Amino acid sequence: MGLLLDAGDTAVTRRTAEALVRVGTVAAVRLIALAVAGADDNQAEWMQTGVHDALVGLDGAPDVATVCGQLARDPALAVRRGAAEIAQWADATRG
Repeated sequence: MGLLLDAGDTAVTRRTAEALVRVGTVAAVRLIALAVAGADDNQAEWMQTGVHDALVGLDGAPDVATVCGQLARDPALAVRRGAAEIAQWADATRG
C-alpha cells in the first residue's frame, strides 16, 4: 500500500499498479482498489496510468473487469468503490 500511495515518487505508484494488474489476482487488484480509495488526485492518476500500461502492454494482462466484478461484492465499501473506478479505467483502455 505504501508503494501505491508514495507521495514522493509517482514512478513507484505507476509501476506498482502496473505490476499488480499484471499479477491479476483478486488480492492484487484489491490492493489497488484500497489505494484508490485513499489516493489524492495525482496518485490516482498515476495508478490509472499503471493500470492502462498493464492492459495495453505487449504481454497483455488478466481480465481486470472480471476481477473488479468479484470485488464489487467485497464487504469493504472502499474496495467496492475503488474496484468500480478501476473497472472504468479498464473500460476506457479497451474503448
